Amino acid sequence: MRILDRLSGLFLSAVLMVGAARAAEIPDRLPPGIQPKPHVRLISLGGTISGTAKDRLNVTDYGAPRLGPDDWIKDLPDLALYARVTPEDLRPAGESTAMTTEHWLKVARRLQEIAADDSIDGVVITHGTNIMVETGYFLSLTVNIKKPVVMVGSQRPWTALSGDGPLNLVNAVRVAATPAAAGKGVLHAMNQNIFPIRDVTKTSAYRMQTFQGIDLGVIGVADPDIVKFYSETLRLHTYKSRFNIAALPAALPPVEVIYGYHEIPGYIVDAMVANGVKGIVVDGTGAGSTPNTMEAAIKKAQAAGVVIVATARTRGGRVQETPKRTAAQVVPGDNLPPEKARILLQLALTQTTDVAAIGRMFTEF
Repeated sequence: MRILDRLSGLFLSAVLMVGAARAAEIPDRLPPGIQPKPHVRLISLGGTISGTAKDRLNVTDYGAPRLGPDDWIKDLPDLALYARVTPEDLRPAGESTAMTTEHWLKVARRLQEIAADDSIDGVVITHGTNIMVETGYFLSLTVNIKKPVVMVGSQRPWTALSGDGPLNLVNAVRVAATPAAAGKGVLHAMNQNIFPIRDVTKTSAYRMQTFQGIDLGVIGVADPDIVKFYSETLRLHTYKSRFNIAALPAALPPVEVIYGYHEIPGYIVDAMVANGVKGIVVDGTGAGSTPNTMEAAIKKAQAAGVVIVATARTRGGRVQETPKRTAAQVVPGDNLPPEKARILLQLALTQTTDVAAIGRMFTEF
C-alpha cells in the first residue's frame, strides 16, 4: 500500500508540473517588457508562388490546385517566429494573369483600408512575377500608407525541388515586420534583396536572380541574421503621392506603348489615336529617340491632344530633357521602363494634360 501511495503521489506531482509548464508556455498575458510580435497581413494575388505540380522537377508547367495564404501559413510555421500572420485572399477570378486595372483599384482601396487599421503593422502581397512591379508601382502611387508594404513572388512553383517561394515568403514577412521598413513605400523582396518597387525590373525569364535594378541597386537585404537597410528612394510615393485612390476615376485614361525600331510606320500611332488614346509612351531607340518615320504621325496625335512620353529601350540611363525634345513637346520619361511610364502617365492624365506639368511629375515620381 505504501508503494502505491508513493507512486500515486509521484504521478500527481508530475501532472501538476506538466500543468504548470503548459501554463508557463501559454501565459494569459505577456510578461512586463515583452512586446507582442508585429501583425502582418498576408494578401494573395496569386502567381507562381501559389502554383503546384505533381512532379517536383516540374518548374515550368504547373497550375492547379493553386495554394492560398492559409496554405502558406500552414506550411510555414516558421512565420510565427517573426510575426502574427493573418491571411487575406484577393486573387482575381481565374489565373493570376487575369489582373486588370479594375482589380488594381480594388486592391488599392483595400490597402487604403488597411492603412487605417491600427491592428495591422505591415502587409505582404504575393503576386506573379510577370507584372508584379507594375501592380506594385501602381499601388505605390495611389495608396496613402506608411506601414511596410512588401511585394513577393517566386520563379518556381511551391512544390518544386529547391523552390524559392518558401524562403522568399519568410523573408518578405520579416521585412514587413521590421519597423525600419515603414515609410519607404512599396518594397520588393525576393532572393534576399530589397528594392523600391519603382527601381526594380524582371530581367530573366526563369533564373532566381531575375529581379534587378538597372540603374539603381538594392536598398537593403534580408540576411539570415537581420533585415538591414542602407538607403531609401527620394522619389515620391505612398503617403507623399498626389494620386490617392479616393480621388481616382472609375476608369483611367487609355495610354499605349510603342516599341521604337528601324522604319516603324506612323500608322501605328494613327490607329491608336483613332481608338481614343490620351497618351502614348514611345520606347525609343538610343537615348530615347523617336524614330523619324513616325514623327509626322506623332505631331498629328499631339494636335489631337495626345501626350507623348519618351522612354529608352536600352533599359539603362535617363531620357534627358534636350532642346529638340522640348521643342517637340515630348515628355522625357526619366529612367522609367515603358510599362511603368505608362502607369504614371495614366495617373497624371487624371489631373492635367499640360505637358510641362506632366514633365515635372516624371522628375518627382
